[in-house]
Amino acid sequence: MQIPLEVLEIIKKLNQADFDAYIVGGCVRDLIISKIKELKRNPKDWDIATNAKPEQIQKLFPDSVYENEFGTVLVKTGSESPDLKIIEVTTLRKEGKYSDKRHPDKIEFAKTIEEDLGRRDFTVNAMAIRIKNSERTLIDPFDGQKDLKDKLIRTVGDAKKRFSEDGLRLMRAIRFACELNFQIESLTLEAIKKNASLLSFISKERIHDELIKIINSSEAAKGILLLQETGLLKQIIPELEKSIGVTQNKHHIYTVWEHLWRSLEYACAKKYSLEVRLASLFHDIGKPYTKEGEGIDSTFYNHEWQGAKITSHILSRLKFSNDKSERIVKLVRCHGFVYDTEITTDAAIRRLLVKIGKENIQELAQVREADRIGSGCPKALPFRLRHFLFRVEKVLQELEGQQPSLKVLKINGNDIIKILKIEPSSKIGAILNILLEEILDDPKKNTKKYLEKEVKELNQLPESELNKKQKIAQEKYENLLKEAEEEIKKKYYVN
Repeated sequence: MQIPLEVLEIIKKLNQADFDAYIVGGCVRDLIISKIKELKRNPKDWDIATNAKPEQIQKLFPDSVYENEFGTVLVKTGSESPDLKIIEVTTLRKEGKYSDKRHPDKIEFAKTIEEDLGRRDFTVNAMAIRIKNSERTLIDPFDGQKDLKDKLIRTVGDAKKRFSEDGLRLMRAIRFACELNFQIESLTLEAIKKNASLLSFISKERIHDELIKIINSSEAAKGILLLQETGLLKQIIPELEKSIGVTQNKHHIYTVWEHLWRSLEYACAKKYSLEVRLASLFHDIGKPYTKEGEGIDSTFYNHEWQGAKITSHILSRLKFSNDKSERIVKLVRCHGFVYDTEITTDAAIRRLLVKIGKENIQELAQVREADRIGSGCPKALPFRLRHFLFRVEKVLQELEGQQPSLKVLKINGNDIIKILKIEPSSKIGAILNILLEEILDDPKKNTKKYLEKEVKELNQLPESELNKKQKIAQEKYENLLKEAEEEIKKKYYVN
């Protein structure tokens, strides 16, 4: 892997002005890793350190931005590569006090690169390459190269001090262990355990970003186990801790906790999306709250509903976007869908599509796969799950590819206003919901003529009866699920 031309050009300009310049941090680590056969990792973030002061850097690069207090100037390169459009050029800094456990109280500039590297988090991130003319010199004062070869994450200097400077480093240690598939050095691991409470000083937004990187890594399950072992999980997702030691019934060989992290492990191995990974981790999070009885015949009725509520609360607390949160919550809520080739009707499938959305069906099946493997089942995609996806495709074809919703009705709110000659009101919504339930049972009824006739008949009902009818219609899917589940259980157990 070569150092990009954009980076070399900035260094060259600094050198020509008689300043020292170094590439530092993660890009150096990844350059070295790229030479280790079994690791291989392409550098993405290219950072430069220099003894030039911010105002001197700006003078050399007029098209740059300096809007922070940390000596970092953003130099625009004009590159077409998103990773190289802006390069961070930072003046050498040395250690300072961190009263807020995140930012140094005061920025002090360093005289040497060794001083600068001494304030960094982990040895594998505390290396630099000095570039001067055609010479390239690796500077590694803390044996980061050796730790890379030994596959170890170790703090620079005193671990307690490093973590007290920025509590997020506790999670970063685990994140790097997951991304690189390294071990955390024993003294560093002990320091994480002893200082886990420092994470409480960190904003939920920063925790959110670090958690996503852990979950998106290939070793996310290892990350969750490390978070739990070090006491960080109870700071981030205490709800997951409640699943530890919770035994299940005769259909499961693992506790709820082990089942959840094994489900995540499978989702990562298949390189499924962030939403599927999180839904796999959270899908049974409601079980500890709904468990009744002990032993082989214990039950977890409505754990999907409870799990969806808990998941929604977790994602809101951790500042996930509404869009991502909604998708993950839907997957958790619907992961327990029941299916049998003979029992499950097309109407039930149409109602599931209303609940989950056609765009999420494939991901729902992926969560089911993870659920199965996480339960110890040998096959992720048995015949019934394959057949279910076939039936979904068939139902969608009959609906002309449209998502089952009020939009598929051949009549809308404006039509009802004209037919009944009434003002807009909640009555219109109630009528539309009742009509939707009818066509979910029988799509052939979805004609303007039939629906206009139904609108007039529904209009004759008292408002209380209309609302009752709407409620019954909306509960129909849940009732169908329960009926199908009971029938299927008579034949065989469905995970």
